[in-house]
Amino acid sequence: MFKFVHAADIHLDSPLHKLNSYEGAPVEEFRQATRRAFENLVQLAISEKAAFAVIAGDLYDGGWKDFNTGLYLVSQMKRLRDEGINVFAVSGNHDAASLITRKLRFPDNVHLFSADKPSTHILKELGVAVHGQSFANQAVKKNLARTYPQALDGVYNIGLLHTCATGREGHEPYAPCSLEDLKNKGYEYWALGHVHSFEILENHPPIVFSGNIQGRHIREQGEKGCVLVTVSDTYETELEFAPVDVVRWQIAQVDASGAQCGYDVVDMARRAIEELIGQNNGIPLAVRLQINGETVAHDEILSDHERWVNEIRSAAMDAAGRVWVEKIKIKTSLPSSDQLLEQKDGAVGELLSLFEELADSDSVCRELGEELADLHRKLPSELKGGADGPAFDDPQWIKDMLGQVKPLLVRQLLGKEESITGGAKVRESK
Repeated sequence: MFKFVHAADIHLDSPLHKLNSYEGAPVEEFRQATRRAFENLVQLAISEKAAFAVIAGDLYDGGWKDFNTGLYLVSQMKRLRDEGINVFAVSGNHDAASLITRKLRFPDNVHLFSADKPSTHILKELGVAVHGQSFANQAVKKNLARTYPQALDGVYNIGLLHTCATGREGHEPYAPCSLEDLKNKGYEYWALGHVHSFEILENHPPIVFSGNIQGRHIREQGEKGCVLVTVSDTYETELEFAPVDVVRWQIAQVDASGAQCGYDVVDMARRAIEELIGQNNGIPLAVRLQINGETVAHDEILSDHERWVNEIRSAAMDAAGRVWVEKIKIKTSLPSSDQLLEQKDGAVGELLSLFEELADSDSVCRELGEELADLHRKLPSELKGGADGPAFDDPQWIKDMLGQVKPLLVRQLLGKEESITGGAKVRESK
């Protein structure tokens, strides 16, 4: 019996993206996250007395800024060498030969497969054959798996490949292949990289994406790690996913229904964060809060957005854990039964009629988007891009935005009418 560790997509020294700096955020935990996760990976291999480790591509995150990244990696490989643990690796699209301009020689326990053609490394004492091929450049579009050798008789065959396999959303279509391409080689295990989520594509034989070892942005949510593989004397294979990440990305849905004021919403957000901390055993979190629901606190929050965002961040600091509030998306609305929205007279009635017209017509929303095109051109580039950027050419986006501002506009207009007519005092945001 022997054990080995299957990891991929280390992306050493890759920065964690879209984290807005603010006072009190756990900066240090996040700054060194990929290194600390890699140290956990190395320690796991040592603690489990793994015979060897395989890394299916993307050790690096592109070209080095200086030699420190390479020196750090060499130091960790030496830790494994001192424990008698060999490492077999292929280069992926991020660390392909054409991207790395400075290299350091690896310790002699590390075997990096050539990009020229598939090759095989045999561990005679274990009866193991590892087959692999590195990427020669960043965008390998051909099927590398087809040229891998057939399984060798009398040994445990492992295929090491950086690939999109049959294709995965959000990942470039590099080195595509079918499950049949892999199964036809007759290997006992396929160790895949490139896709950043743990996924077992096939059980017999195991064809596995280990995922990346550390999430780097909100699209890489949940625990991240590697696969600990145990092989019996009869080649029966057991898999165990082993988390090694040191910070974790999560999305929390907060239902603000029933909130009577802004502080009620803050308390709801705090409870959601505390629940996530408990579910993740206290590991530092980068949390995106999505606050939804019908609440009378809607206009109070919307009218002073920056204040309430920072009230929530302040509450997160009080939670029993280290939390970085990555983003807060407020998509609340006033209760649909609010009598203020039922008024049909005067300027308010005209405004509500306009909103109804826009909600019923894609063409009118497109015209409104065209009117706002000049505004879009004047926006700073950082506000235009990404999933949260404005989409003035999308009628549904226009409708969603109008739905958010309608209650606020109506209330402000009603307040002005009351002040002119001597009615009720204008309501002030708290």
